[in-house]
Amino acid sequence: MTAEVAARPAEVVIPLAPGRRLRLLLYAGVPILIINFAAPYLGLIGLPITFFLKNRLHLTAHQTAQFNLIISIPLFLGFVFGFIRDRWSPFGTGDRGHLVVFGLATAAIYAAMAFIEPTYAVLLVGVLVVTALMQFVAGAATGLSSAIGRHHAMTGQMSTVMNFAIPAPGVMAMLLGGVLSGLLEGGGAVTAARILFLLGAGLMLAITAFGAFGPRRLFDDAVAGAEPQRLTPGADVMRLLRTWAIYPVIMIQLLWQFAPGANLALQYHMANELHATDAQVGAFFAIFYAGFLPVYVLYAWLAQRLRLGTLLWIGGILAVPQMVSLLFIHSAQSALLAAIPMGLLGGIGQAAFTDLAMRSCPKGLEGTMMMLFLALYWISNRFGDLWGADLYQNHGGYNTTLWATIAVYALILPVLFLVPKRIKATIDARG
Repeated sequence: MTAEVAARPAEVVIPLAPGRRLRLLLYAGVPILIINFAAPYLGLIGLPITFFLKNRLHLTAHQTAQFNLIISIPLFLGFVFGFIRDRWSPFGTGDRGHLVVFGLATAAIYAAMAFIEPTYAVLLVGVLVVTALMQFVAGAATGLSSAIGRHHAMTGQMSTVMNFAIPAPGVMAMLLGGVLSGLLEGGGAVTAARILFLLGAGLMLAITAFGAFGPRRLFDDAVAGAEPQRLTPGADVMRLLRTWAIYPVIMIQLLWQFAPGANLALQYHMANELHATDAQVGAFFAIFYAGFLPVYVLYAWLAQRLRLGTLLWIGGILAVPQMVSLLFIHSAQSALLAAIPMGLLGGIGQAAFTDLAMRSCPKGLEGTMMMLFLALYWISNRFGDLWGADLYQNHGGYNTTLWATIAVYALILPVLFLVPKRIKATIDARG
């Protein structure tokens, strides 16, 4: 608690005029948007890989979950990459350097994967390396966004931008990913994989270009809100650990993302029991992610008018029944309809929890905190998939995974009482 109190007086908040605020928000969203298109663990590239493992290599749900667990190791350690971002400036260029150096390295690995036959070993090693390199890029992008959001008292609006940049490409990625997965199953699998990985390489080159030539105002503004480093790395780690405000964030994120019925088990249930095609599964997740988007826009407006504590309670209460509609599906078509309320119910919670993470982190450790937040997503998500696959295959089928998910979401509500009052009382600045 001592470190948290000591950090507060140094916090300098500079509200912006509406026009400049909007430009900074949009600029900050660009690299996050591209990363979520290019990531091999997300829709555009991740979904075809998952279907390739299932349909062409004939992996079971549990084996696919194990593959995802292994390639997620760098995601689990995301806070380390965020801490490196906070402490190290490549060539003295800060976030620009991280985007250029590691964007280029990731593009090179993707290009190499494009010309190697897509066997299990190639996919495992290649995706693992790409994922690790992308964490440096993600650390720079999320740390930059969080620092600007805090510096200008617009974390709620920045939460909207960051979260919007995740499902927006997800909507398109799931639709295209489902189509690309069909190509990977046929005789042209090698050619399809080459196109897929070259697309990933091209997107990472775009990240490199943004780092090299992106708007000076964005990068200069983040530096202006930063302070000179006065602590050793060890002292910074202790400063983070002694900040009580981060622990409710950690608990909420672990519960919110631990959804045994929302990911892999659902994908196999739709394919096996509902006889959905790969494209229909992709369409389901696209509709689900699309449901979040209008709610995120609403959250940006609400964050300037309601206290964060109010938004946390609204989001938490709406989150509990998010999966209920899936209890009533009996066909692939009805599953597509069920995806609509799922996205709408989850939007406030997702935006509010991200907002809470930005408002709770110690100053100067924005990259560490946001990458820890993302790391917790993947840790909880992947282990939720493992449990979900076990429940689905051995303990009652898909409905068991749904009831387990609903019960876990309900546990978020008592954790909200642990969020410090000073943080729950904050509201975004209005221009």
